[in-house]
Amino acid sequence: MADYGVTDVKYNSIGKYIEWVKVGKFTGSSFAMRENWLRTKVISEVENGKTFITVLKHGDKLKKGAEINVVTVDGKKYIRTDNENEASDNLEGLPEF
Repeated sequence: MADYGVTDVKYNSIGKYIEWVKVGKFTGSSFAMRENWLRTKVISEVENGKTFITVLKHGDKLKKGAEINVVTVDGKKYIRTDNENEASDNLEGLPEF
């Protein structure tokens, strides 16, 4: 089980980089109230051993998605659900807030 789940994203003005994410903590069988986190905080937490997954909304239910990884391209870090070495963030098309 992952430590945290990400449900929504907010991109920068050009739409290439995620600036903010909505993050909830998994506690036992529940998913805690979501908070807005800077993308850099997610990167830091992953590098410190915490695990993140996407959480997809299907009507009133939530479904676990893919694991979130940190990928470094040309010295810059990105959060991605795939391991492509592309200079952009990619979190499975999560909805924007």
